[in-house]
Amino acid sequence: MRIANVKVVPEFANVPDEQLQWLINKGEAIEMEEGDILFNEGDPVTKTFIVLDGKIRICTTQSGQLREIASIEKGGVTGYLPFSRAVKAFAYCECVKPSWIFVCSADSIKQGITQHYELTEALVHMMSTRVRETTSTLQQNEKMFALGKLSAGLAHELNNPAAAISRAASLLQSQVRQLPHLFKTVSGLHVDQDKIEKIQQLVRDKINSTRPVLSMLQKADVEDELTFWLEDHHIEKIDTEGLTEMNFTVDDLEIIKNCLTKDELVVVLEWIGNFLVTNKMADDIRISSERISELVGAVKNFTFMDKASDKQMIDIHTGIRNTLTILNYKLKSSNVIVVENYDETIQKIKAFPGDLNQVWTNLIDNAIDAMEVNKKGMLEISTTRDGQFVKVVLKDDGPGIAKDIQQKIFDPFFTTKEMGMGSGLGLDVVSRIIRQHNGSIKVNSQPGDTEFEVCLPVNN
Repeated sequence: MRIANVKVVPEFANVPDEQLQWLINKGEAIEMEEGDILFNEGDPVTKTFIVLDGKIRICTTQSGQLREIASIEKGGVTGYLPFSRAVKAFAYCECVKPSWIFVCSADSIKQGITQHYELTEALVHMMSTRVRETTSTLQQNEKMFALGKLSAGLAHELNNPAAAISRAASLLQSQVRQLPHLFKTVSGLHVDQDKIEKIQQLVRDKINSTRPVLSMLQKADVEDELTFWLEDHHIEKIDTEGLTEMNFTVDDLEIIKNCLTKDELVVVLEWIGNFLVTNKMADDIRISSERISELVGAVKNFTFMDKASDKQMIDIHTGIRNTLTILNYKLKSSNVIVVENYDETIQKIKAFPGDLNQVWTNLIDNAIDAMEVNKKGMLEISTTRDGQFVKVVLKDDGPGIAKDIQQKIFDPFFTTKEMGMGSGLGLDVVSRIIRQHNGSIKVNSQPGDTEFEVCLPVNN
């Protein structure tokens, strides 16, 4: 192997030949075939790899899916570099095609730091470039991964009211088709005006009154009573469920019966049943539409679309509530109960709203993941005024964070999640955003009680 071989690395262009020869003497060149693994995820970082020819790629898995972090071709370097804090590989590396790789141990590289200035300078420059590019790529992957989770949850949240609207519209359409028949039968009645007004007032009172919330057993009992009454009077095809939901009782049916003849009673009850179902379907459509509007509004506020990207005066609670709305599906599917204790007298603070929403998203999402092992959990979120700061505390009853790693959780690439489930950038991003706001974040954790305390200045 000659000096010209390692000069394929652009950063080695100005490194003296004797220093490059020293490097060559300390390592060896190996040949690898397509599909060969250079190192695996979790392997200790103890070697420097220079691609003399060929191509390799660094990959990891997220949620069971393979993701390429970087591809390295002729002249590229990976593995250990001077002053790197990497201890274990956060991804694995494989050959994309037959490659020729120069390998040198980390111990040898460390020995040369004090002896070969230009070589060390070149390697350090590579490291700073790699950190910058890798961090940027992983942060983008983390954002896309988080966006995917949010999108999936939001899709489920939107699907429920959308499906409810579809069902209600279909049933409403069938009810409307019955109107010509009902018009014909009702128009043929000859009922005294005072009796009509009495029945009309009864229906109006039922529509406008606050209806009691019945248990399934209570509701079934009322439906049975109404059904038996209708059967006793030889009346069929009346929706007892609709009558029950509008709090109609047997006594109400008796009032209507006393105003009408037997034939008139059948027609009027059929009309009332149709009216109640139509009213309920319209109400279901209204509620579902409001839910969709609420979700769309939450997303818009969460991302702060159509608003300036600089600092704004914001209500801290709005961002937290919008985040809970966005993550509602994951909260429900994980059986997590949310308890909110907010001091509504807290004044607005000046902040980057989109960035703070990223803080709440990461902290809440991590809490949900932590409680997943228990198949249920409780998340408590509280806000208080603490002197010149607003304090936000997020508390969960998950298994906790071990004492020996509590100081590491904000380090880049550090994660307690399983391989492929996280890049270790979430809390690093949280920490940087809070520092950007001149605030602080603390963690206090023990089994069954983990608290993240975020303090943000009021006058920032």
